[in-house]
Amino acid sequence: MLTLDLHPIFRNNRDIELALRQAVFRARHTGEPLQIIHGKGTGRLRDRVLAFLGQKHIRSMYDHLEVDPAYPGRILVHFAPRP
Repeated sequence: MLTLDLHPIFRNNRDIELALRQAVFRARHTGEPLQIIHGKGTGRLRDRVLAFLGQKHIRSMYDHLEVDPAYPGRILVHFAPRP
């Protein structure tokens, strides 16, 4: 499982978008699930991550995502296996 921790860059919008984009492309290439750790906080970072993942061109890259009920500070993104 690939992991992206957004805690070190949570204040920089451009760095967040770049890190998310790179992680999604890497996970799509390997087919591994992607764990995005955004933390609990106020929920603004989670909303930003979900908005990014909801973009049409990004949404077409992954199979489904889930907010982990055991740890609401992380999102799991699952990719369909590559043939």
